[in-house]
Amino acid sequence: MYRSHHRKFNNYRGNNPYGGRPRFNSNTKRQIKKLDPNLFINKSLDNQPQIKYVSRIQFSDFLIEEKLKRNIEERGYSNPTEIQEKAMPEILLGRDIIGIANTGTGKTGAFLITLINKAFLDRNQRVLIVVPTRELAVQIEEEFKIFARGTDLRAIAAIGGVNMRHQIYGLRHRPHFVIGTPGRLKDLIDRRDLNLSIFQNIVLDEVDRMVDFGFIHDMKYIISHLPKVRQSLFFSATVDNKTNEILKDFVTNPVTIKVEQENVSGNIHQDIIRVSGNQSKIDALHDLLIQPGFNKVLIFGRTKWGMEKLSKSLGERGFQTASIHGNKSQNQRQRALDGFKNNGVKILIATDVASRGLDIDDVTHVINYDAPVSYEDYIHRIGRTGRAGKKGIALTFVE
Repeated sequence: MYRSHHRKFNNYRGNNPYGGRPRFNSNTKRQIKKLDPNLFINKSLDNQPQIKYVSRIQFSDFLIEEKLKRNIEERGYSNPTEIQEKAMPEILLGRDIIGIANTGTGKTGAFLITLINKAFLDRNQRVLIVVPTRELAVQIEEEFKIFARGTDLRAIAAIGGVNMRHQIYGLRHRPHFVIGTPGRLKDLIDRRDLNLSIFQNIVLDEVDRMVDFGFIHDMKYIISHLPKVRQSLFFSATVDNKTNEILKDFVTNPVTIKVEQENVSGNIHQDIIRVSGNQSKIDALHDLLIQPGFNKVLIFGRTKWGMEKLSKSLGERGFQTASIHGNKSQNQRQRALDGFKNNGVKILIATDVASRGLDIDDVTHVINYDAPVSYEDYIHRIGRTGRAGKKGIALTFVE
């Protein structure tokens, strides 16, 4: 299907999966090492048996309110994921948690369901959820509305890129849940519009990504304003020295729950698109996008400028596209996401801001127009396809 652009790498030297000179990317503030293109090829997964975790219990077995159980059932959930089965009983007991788990493992449900139950039983409870991106905050707010339907609990998203006045107004009504990004939360604290002393529960989600984005000082600042007596939930895909800086002042006698990373997915066919010197990269992309089956395509690139240029170029070629990146306002980003989710546009072009935490149904293809910075970023990018048991295809351009 892709043979016109794909040639096997025969001249790659060495066994080290990383090669070439480090490059520096001003967008990520990290050194970039060229990844071995063979990491992006895996065509045999369909023939491998996939071991999927099957819980021995159902959500109805948890000690949570019946109204919440009905909302979970209406959402279409019956059996918890591994992180949910292991973490939810501990959260319900009031324990602090260190959850080592990747995006897509169900950790959002684990902390939302249990903390909604806690606030439903005690209306004085307040919950602060801190996440790395605006999109993830909005998504968690939407999940909250589903799980908390009929409980009279309220939540607001405190995020940058939108007018602060509406958020300040919402905070004055003392919502039970505040879901925000570190920068906006710090601004609201400094303005004395957000009083963290009344929050007895805090969730730090995707901590490793918040550290990557340079939010470590903002997170420490937020933690310093919290009451000493609280329930603290910490979720991260990895824990290194920098994330440990957050941990030491955050949790008390925590329960550590580690969910092993599953295989990338038996549902994702991975391959590379080798662009020869006779063909431009955008022409190769054009030839792919006009093929049958490219119905809902997420394209990742490295820079905001490059992805905006690509979106305009594809638009000039007659493709319906939308783009999300850091130079877009929050309203523009949300409109682009909504259009893609609702099939108003078939192609969404994004920087890595979209690679974590977003749950978009029926993405047929993920295309890495620019190779990712790290293999971890690659896993998060391609994890937007092949979800909910469906097949997906991930293609990475190699020059």
